Amino acid sequence: MEFDVSYTLDNEQQFWDELEEIVSAQCQSHELIDNALRSYLTFVTSYKGEYIHSEYDIARCSYRLLGSSLFTKNKDYVRRQIVYSLLQEDSPDTLHLIIAFLLFDGRQNDITFEMMNEEDGFPRLLELIQGGKDDDAGLHRMLLELLYEMSRIQRLRTEDLILIEDEFIAYMLQIIEGLSDDVNDPYHYPVIRVVLILNEQYMCSAHDPSPDQLTSPNTPLTNKVMKILSAQGSTYKTFGENIILLLNRESETSLQLLILKLLYLLFTTPPTYEYFYTNDLHVLLDIILRNLLDLPPSSTALRHTYLRVLYPLLAHTQLKHPPHYKQNELVRLLAMMAEDDNHHFGAIDETTKRLVGRCGKVGWLKDEEALGLSPTWVKQRLLSVDLPSAMESSLSVVEVTTQRERPGVKTPSRAEDDKVNENKGNDVVDAGIGNDGTVTAGNGRIERATCVERSPFEVEGEA
Repeated sequence: MEFDVSYTLDNEQQFWDELEEIVSAQCQSHELIDNALRSYLTFVTSYKGEYIHSEYDIARCSYRLLGSSLFTKNKDYVRRQIVYSLLQEDSPDTLHLIIAFLLFDGRQNDITFEMMNEEDGFPRLLELIQGGKDDDAGLHRMLLELLYEMSRIQRLRTEDLILIEDEFIAYMLQIIEGLSDDVNDPYHYPVIRVVLILNEQYMCSAHDPSPDQLTSPNTPLTNKVMKILSAQGSTYKTFGENIILLLNRESETSLQLLILKLLYLLFTTPPTYEYFYTNDLHVLLDIILRNLLDLPPSSTALRHTYLRVLYPLLAHTQLKHPPHYKQNELVRLLAMMAEDDNHHFGAIDETTKRLVGRCGKVGWLKDEEALGLSPTWVKQRLLSVDLPSAMESSLSVVEVTTQRERPGVKTPSRAEDDKVNENKGNDVVDAGIGNDGTVTAGNGRIERATCVERSPFEVEGEA
């Protein structure tokens, strides 16, 4: 049934009052719910440009619906109808409202993203993103954010991953390259995160198959992210610079893991051994040194992942050529981590010992004379780590792939007062290890706000 209502408003307050009335409607049937949702979409889009000027206003409208009785009493049905609208709607203004609702609701309730996946939402998002950012920049950014959020809380289906073309990955990287002069452009991180999450999905498909893949095995998927970077990496250097910058700033564990997973592949795939500029590798090594020193004992899995990335970084990239950057600091850090009960690291598990031993066997780290260190000191603290499996890495890719953390969980710091450390700035802080083994380390991460399960507009008196 067609539903059309005309409105005559004199000012912005009347707009918000009318919107509140629409979303507060008491609907006793699915037909009435449908009419109310159509009225919501039609009403808001009709006044876009007059009373709706920004993404802030779009978000404000979305939270009005999310906090309304229309939604709270009919959550499953409203979500499904909005998802269906995503699949069918073509108007950019209406899509902006639909995408905003799904994004804000999904960040608080995984069921929304799961429903999108079940109803073929992923192919639709690919289609809309490939439509280009020139039509509506705000909508395009929000589409990227929605694709990232729905993909990081669940496994994508193989048939959906097959739909990703080489051109889509190249398009994402081209956007980043086009923004190389402005690291603060709001497109940078949404695009980067999409590339990172797609890489993880490919890794999971190859090394951590889902139950449906085990029952219906298919030809292994080609990781399109690595394919493009292997063949055209020199064209897309800005992406590499940005993921290092992001690793330095990010405190969310899940995003650190996404970056480390891609770094692991880049440093274990011969065509991408030298994807990064040498100076960028120096910055990356500084970050890894700092984070290894700063991780508390409870962050065992993240520490293992950093060490698994560290070995190919030292063994395969330009860092293996002299002059060897941070050689002294590396040897001392690894030696400390190899101790059974170091005053800084505490008790060390066997996996950490094995991974440290693997790193310690990189040729240019074993030159005690060049380092000016006592051969006895090095042998006792590092070279004695000679586990039979120290150099075996066949399972590392699986271990790296399967490391996950819930979105929003922050990596804890060793510092007792996290807030003091988080406010020290976002510059790379070099790790320092004195000749006596004394450790000095800083925390250069920027704390990011976690998602809250309430409207951000409550400060304005809105629910």
